[in-house]
Amino acid sequence: MLFAPYPLLLRSLDAHPQAKLVAHVLASAFDSVEPGAAVKKYLHDHPLRAGRKTFAFGLGKAACAMTQALADEMPLADALVVTKYASNLSVAPVTVIEGNHPIPGEASLQAGIAATKFLSQLTQDDLLVCLTSGGGSALMTAPRVPLEDLQLLTSTLMSSGARIDEINILRRHLDQLKGGGVAGFANGARVVTLLLSDVVGDHLEAIASGPTAPDPTTCADVIAIIKKYELKDKIPASIIPALKETLKPDHPIFARVINTVIAGNAIALQAAQVQAELQGFKAIITNTVLEGEARLIGCETALQFKESLQTSPRPFCLLAGGETTVTVHGVGRGGRNQELALAAVDVLAGLKDVMLVSIATDGEDGPTDAAGAFVTGETAQRAESLGMFAADYLLRNDAYSFFDQIDQLMKTGPSGTNVNDLVFCFAF
Repeated sequence: MLFAPYPLLLRSLDAHPQAKLVAHVLASAFDSVEPGAAVKKYLHDHPLRAGRKTFAFGLGKAACAMTQALADEMPLADALVVTKYASNLSVAPVTVIEGNHPIPGEASLQAGIAATKFLSQLTQDDLLVCLTSGGGSALMTAPRVPLEDLQLLTSTLMSSGARIDEINILRRHLDQLKGGGVAGFANGARVVTLLLSDVVGDHLEAIASGPTAPDPTTCADVIAIIKKYELKDKIPASIIPALKETLKPDHPIFARVINTVIAGNAIALQAAQVQAELQGFKAIITNTVLEGEARLIGCETALQFKESLQTSPRPFCLLAGGETTVTVHGVGRGGRNQELALAAVDVLAGLKDVMLVSIATDGEDGPTDAAGAFVTGETAQRAESLGMFAADYLLRNDAYSFFDQIDQLMKTGPSGTNVNDLVFCFAF
């Protein structure tokens, strides 16, 4: 094991007879995308040509581990790390800032100011190594609108069911450091960016809103998203006038920029597939680009699993990854993984020796202390014995309360990595 929260995974599944088996498969997925190991592997395979001075800029939930790995491999003139949960770094000199997430706050604003100052010391003879991971869009901001307007926009988009790539399109066109902005502030220095992808399709401009990546989207795309979700009268009046075009792929600045994805959801799924097969399962990756409303994907996934039970010999495992969304209608608690799982409860009701697990690889599912939840064929009956019905909790977006009362939440704590969500269906 490298860093996977195996004991916590096991504890979450403790009451289930196959807890150890499932926890091993999940842990293998987490381990395969350990940020520090991914950075070191890349550097060993692709040694960097140092500049006059080498600077490190870590941004995102995995920034500490990634920056430490870089510092272990090469001397740094200076380092700035913007993350959600800071950990001890044996890096000097270094400045570490804990930004706000998922809604940017005052700390995110201070991180943007610090980043601009940090980048101002670079020259064209230097090398800037950016270590970028999910969460960076909120953790650091240099907005062209008041912070409170950006906060309202972000919360409105999230509750409307907008996909994360759509949210990041708006963020890029409202922020000086996004959509290639960091590369623009680098004073002509060479830029090498290593990315841990948390977006479906690993699109560079969408990971942390693409601080060093060209942006193919336009202000017209922003307007289209606002119209799609009927947000014109729900967002601050400052938003549309503040939109500004981002740096496009043909901009000459990108001749000195290299962006490389070093770990993502597909790697996690492949590792889980290998581990599941080592443990005797026929493991099939069914989807690496899950998107859409969480409750719909949960129902569809459970139905696909139920159909497979009729044709596939046991034991087998279906694996999928991606990032769903939740359109909030109720006042309950939860996250997209918990809601996905809740939507599967009634579909899987009564089935023997089955389990569906939906889990966030960063260990955080929505504004809760859970990473996700699991469902078995007995879940519906257990809940109904307590007077709870999945459909009622789904109606008010209250998946956390449902799974908390029957002890089926997955709690790992922050994992230190972030490569989208994982959905596994086990038939034992």
